[in-house]
Amino acid sequence: MSVSPTFRTFALEQLGRVASDIRARSMFGGVGIYSGQLFFALIDDDVVYLKVDDTNRPDFEARGLGPFQPFGDGGEVMQYYALSADLLEDAESLEEWVEKAIAVAQRKKSRKPTVRRKAEPSDSTKKKPRS
Repeated sequence: MSVSPTFRTFALEQLGRVASDIRARSMFGGVGIYSGQLFFALIDDDVVYLKVDDTNRPDFEARGLGPFQPFGDGGEVMQYYALSADLLEDAESLEEWVEKAIAVAQRKKSRKPTVRRKAEPSDSTKKKPRS
């Protein structure tokens, strides 16, 4: 996984034209892309991948665009699909694709259960040491 500095800059500029509060974080040689707190895209090997679910995956498949496979063909398939270069360069078309990916990230975030921590036992319920 690697991302050239020029592609990273270009991709972030393009995404910043169509979505607000875009920020990037380097991760595992690639780049994670956020809109606010929503992780909706990534860059690897100078390709932008957008988050998908059953609502927008058919759009990618209809164009022959495939999933992100971090470990190569035959490896794990992640729920991010490649964005074609022509879409990345066309801000008008790109906006719809990015909005859908952000909506997927929002739905996923709202479905995640909150992690509950075990409550500390109160003094009255703590086991007392034997004497």
